[in-house]
Amino acid sequence: MTTESDQIVLEVIEKYAQRSEIGQVKYGTTLEQNNYDNYLKHLQEELMDATLYLQKLMTLDKEITKLVKNHPNDTELGMKIRNLVR
Repeated sequence: MTTESDQIVLEVIEKYAQRSEIGQVKYGTTLEQNNYDNYLKHLQEELMDATLYLQKLMTLDKEITKLVKNHPNDTELGMKIRNLVR
């Protein structure tokens, strides 16, 4: 199997290309050309954000798992989950 046939890899590559285009418009330079930013600080901030997003998803997962265990009726379960993610 090659990456050309892996749709997940292709989707990620496309997202990188889109992100690069947005960054070039926003900052007026490419990452390769930009030697002024503090990349360690940026990385730390991004990783800190990532841990917050991870915690939110873990909390939602825990709540949804609890709902599934407590509501065997699919209609009632669906309503509870929809209310949770609004």
